[in-house]
Amino acid sequence: MKNIQLILTLIFSLILQGVSCAQQTMPKVNAETFTVKGLVLESDSYNPISDVNIQVNGGSYTSTGLSGDFKIKVKKGDEIMISHKDFETIYYTVKNDEDIRVEVQSVVEDALVFRKKTKENSFKSIIDSALFYKKVSAEKSIQFITESIPKSNSVTQNAEAFELLADIYTYWKQYDLAVTNYRISLNNVNSNDVNLKLAKAYFNNKNHQESLAIYNGIKSNDLSNLQAVIRLEGLGDVYAKINDSKKARIAYSEGLEIATTNKIQPKITDLNSKLGTVYNTEGKKKKAEVLLENSVVMAAQENKTREVEQKVKFADFQNVNQSYDEEIATRKEIIKDIDVIEKDSIIANESSITKQKQNYKIGSAYFLQKDYQEAIPYLEKSIEEADKKEDLTVKKDAIKKLTDVYVESGNFNEAKKTFDEYIKTVDQLYIKKEQEISQAARFNKSITEKQNRITTLETDRKLTLSQVELSEEKNKRQELIIYSLIGGLFLLALTAYLMYKYIKQQKLANNLLALKSLRSQMNPHFIFNALNSVNSFIATNDERTANKYLSDFSKLMRAVLENSEEDFIPLQKEIELIELYTKLEHFRFKDKFEYTIDVDKTIDIEAYQIPPMLLQPYIENAVWHGLRYKTDMGVLHISIIKKQKGVIAITIADNGIGRKKSKSLKTENQQKHNSKGLGNIKKRVSILNQMYKDKVDVLIDDNGTEGDVGTKVVVTIKKD
Repeated sequence: MKNIQLILTLIFSLILQGVSCAQQTMPKVNAETFTVKGLVLESDSYNPISDVNIQVNGGSYTSTGLSGDFKIKVKKGDEIMISHKDFETIYYTVKNDEDIRVEVQSVVEDALVFRKKTKENSFKSIIDSALFYKKVSAEKSIQFITESIPKSNSVTQNAEAFELLADIYTYWKQYDLAVTNYRISLNNVNSNDVNLKLAKAYFNNKNHQESLAIYNGIKSNDLSNLQAVIRLEGLGDVYAKINDSKKARIAYSEGLEIATTNKIQPKITDLNSKLGTVYNTEGKKKKAEVLLENSVVMAAQENKTREVEQKVKFADFQNVNQSYDEEIATRKEIIKDIDVIEKDSIIANESSITKQKQNYKIGSAYFLQKDYQEAIPYLEKSIEEADKKEDLTVKKDAIKKLTDVYVESGNFNEAKKTFDEYIKTVDQLYIKKEQEISQAARFNKSITEKQNRITTLETDRKLTLSQVELSEEKNKRQELIIYSLIGGLFLLALTAYLMYKYIKQQKLANNLLALKSLRSQMNPHFIFNALNSVNSFIATNDERTANKYLSDFSKLMRAVLENSEEDFIPLQKEIELIELYTKLEHFRFKDKFEYTIDVDKTIDIEAYQIPPMLLQPYIENAVWHGLRYKTDMGVLHISIIKKQKGVIAITIADNGIGRKKSKSLKTENQQKHNSKGLGNIKKRVSILNQMYKDKVDVLIDDNGTEGDVGTKVVVTIKKD
């Protein structure tokens, strides 16, 4: 009995191997033809589209009528090509005899809308259009690049166009064309970014030595931290591919060190994973395991999808090292994580993190442990998920593995059923692959034609430039006399311009020097007055008050010194400075005045700029020369209001004794001192307005008409 079972097992295994080898050459199975009806509509307006070409890969052809309808003979599995000049070609696979409804959006219309948004049909707008369609339609995106090249008017623009074209080819996995166009871009402008992309394109195209040559030819001193990491990661990828694990490990390690130092999180994750894979190749399982676990932890800090991708790599590592129990546990966690991801996004069948693939690998792990009863439900789940997601490749593999399980467990009836299902799935996969090959051939033909057109345009452009240069050389002698005459006038104009520019620069330098000088005068003046206040507290033996005042004064001085080298600072900083300063003055003259500072809440105080220490001298004058001489309690009111759009008014108003009365109380020396302080402010404002086009305006007037008339200063600030 055991011998019979062994013979049957061998027969089934040979049959399965024969089917796997023969699936590439299996002929199509004839199917019954039937007629399907269809309707082609515009997606937004639902208007029918006439004259749409309807063609079956088997040869049948028709077109839509005025009402957008069509009828055509097909058989199950046929591919219908629906094409029209106003929208992208659509490919539809026939599954049954149900009516077909096709809703399309006009690409021409989309392009027009996008062009309107960009306002002009310039080189930049066309490049933006190409970028817009990069991941949507390779053909449309390349067409925009074709249009942009004749509009390119510099080598920089030419380099940009060919770099984007290569990026498009890279996205659509046409790596040989990507290499060609990155090289054309570099012929126009040499760039580290493009060199890195070229090396990666060579790697993807399996030109490993060329990729190494580019990576090694890039000077690491000229690279940013991220570029340096990308270069070392690329070198590691190439060395790993050509089985030079030592050099791969060194490159990955150096890249990881730079990424860790500069906190480039995504690269830290990737390099931990890749370095772990290299260590595993070298047989250093423990180091590999630590690094791969690190990559999972790091990926979890980025997002759930990245975490699951790294878990899959970790599970693959466990599989390679025959740690099947650990692998099964990891993949079960992955399936739970996938459920979370699928709540917010759709996972493509090409991804490694699909449930059908993970269930298949769990079933395979149980199979390798000869735990057939546990393997069966996971393989059945894989088949179910693959069927739901139309993933024929995984479905085929899962059915084949399930057949192997039934054979190994001696359940030949179930093995026969699953084997029949396997044959059916192989047929379906054959038809699908044939259609994909047909689509790929059409796609390659289309983009090759467009690339040839672009190459011709570039050749024509270079030829045109050569002809222009030759024509200019021929006319050079004839133009020499004219240029000589014009040259004399030009030299005179140039001399005048240089003189004007020199005078302007000299004036600017003088203004900057004057501003610096005025600021340097303001700061000692301010410090002297403040220290006088401290001295006054100490003189009255009020040490505690003097200490508190000195503490607040130090904060104020820090703010003043931080801003002392700037022409303008944010209004918010100036408000903080005057609040602190006014608080200090009130601290000293509590019995002389009260104060309020009101700021209109509708004003974005971060958006306005003001010369530092512009308001403080006016507040100082209000206190020292107006309010402190009053016999009764005075009031200082500072307000900031919006005057009009982009303009604010800052008012410093007091009800002190007024300028005229204050002047009569001063000594001759005090009058000179006060005049000098305000004079500095006037000069600063005048110079700044010359440099920044009347940004600041100051108006000083009496605040009243009778008695203590006080003083009102209105400072008007314009937004940049």
